[in-house]
Amino acid sequence: MPVYTSQGSQGHRGRGVGLVLALGSAVAFGGSGTAAKPLIEAGLDPLHVVWLRVVGAALVMLPLAVRHRDLVRRRPALLVGFGLFAVAGVQAFYFASISRIPVGVALLVEYLGPAIVLGWVRFVQRRPVTPAAAVGVVLAVAGLACVVEIWSGLSFDPLGLLLALGAACCQAGYFVLSDQGSDAGAQAPDPLGVIAYGTLVGAVVLTVVARPWGMDWAVLGGVARMDGTAVPAWLLLGWVVLIATVLAYVTGVVAVRRLSPQVAGVVGCLEAVVATVLAWVLLGERLAVPQIVGGVVVLAGAFVAQRAAPRKGAPLKVASGGEEVAPELSVGRGR
Repeated sequence: MPVYTSQGSQGHRGRGVGLVLALGSAVAFGGSGTAAKPLIEAGLDPLHVVWLRVVGAALVMLPLAVRHRDLVRRRPALLVGFGLFAVAGVQAFYFASISRIPVGVALLVEYLGPAIVLGWVRFVQRRPVTPAAAVGVVLAVAGLACVVEIWSGLSFDPLGLLLALGAACCQAGYFVLSDQGSDAGAQAPDPLGVIAYGTLVGAVVLTVVARPWGMDWAVLGGVARMDGTAVPAWLLLGWVVLIATVLAYVTGVVAVRRLSPQVAGVVGCLEAVVATVLAWVLLGERLAVPQIVGGVVVLAGAFVAQRAAPRKGAPLKVASGGEEVAPELSVGRGR
C-alpha cells in the first residue's frame, strides 16, 4: 500500500484524509489505557499487559510481514529502528518512568515528543519552522499540563524524568521513522510492512524486558471490572491489541505519510485528551474544570499546527529560470 504524494487539489484532499487518520490514531491509542487498567487491576503486571499488546499485534500482522519480506533486505535499519523506538522504546521507557514519578508528569514529559520533532526539523534537517508550528506545540504542551493536572503530582526524581524524556525521544522517533521514504513514490516502504516488522522486533525486545513466563495467565480467562461492570478479560485484551495497537499504528503511520511528522505529532497530543475523556465515561474518573480547559487548549494547538505547514505534494514553484523549487517546509524530504 505505497503512499504517493499528490498535486494540487488532490494534495489538499490528501491532507484532509491525513488529519482524519491522525485523529483516528489518537482516539485508538487513547483507548489503550482505559482497556488496560481493568486488566492491571484484575491482577496482570503492567509490563505483562504491554507484552501481550505487542505480541498480539505481531501475531495479527505476521501474514503482512511474510508478504512484505523484501523489506528485510531493502530497509533493515528502518524496521529495526521502528521496532526499537516506535514500538518497544516508547512503552518500556514510559512504564519505567511511572514507577518513579507520577503518571501525569510522565505523560506530560512523553508528549514533549512533538517539540523534539520540531527541533529535529530545525537543527538536524536544517529546515525552517514556522512560528505557527511552534505556537501549536506550546499550546498543546500547556493544555496537556492541565489535562494531566501536573500540579497535583509534582515531584523531582532525576532518573524518573530522564526515563520519561527517553519515552519522548522514542515518540519523536516514531513520527520521524513513520515518514521515512514517503517521498519515494512507488519505492516507498509499505507502511503495513514496516508496522508488521516493527511489532515483531518490539515483541522480541519486550519479551526480554517483561519476562512473561511469570505472568498469571488465569486472569485472561476471567473477568475484569470497568466502573463496576464485569467485562471478559479477553475482550479487553482484544481491544488493546486490535484497536489500540494494530489500528492505531496503521492509521498513525499513514497519517504521517500524508501530513508531516511535526503536524501529526501535535495532533497526536489529542491521545491524552481522549484517554482522559474515556476514563471519565468508562471508568468513572471524573474530569475537573482545568482538565476540560486543557483539552480545549490542546485542540487549539493541534488546529494551529496543522495549518502551519504546507501540505505534502504541494505544487512546485517555478523560478524565473524555469527551475522547479520545492516548498519551503516539507518534513521528511532531503534525507
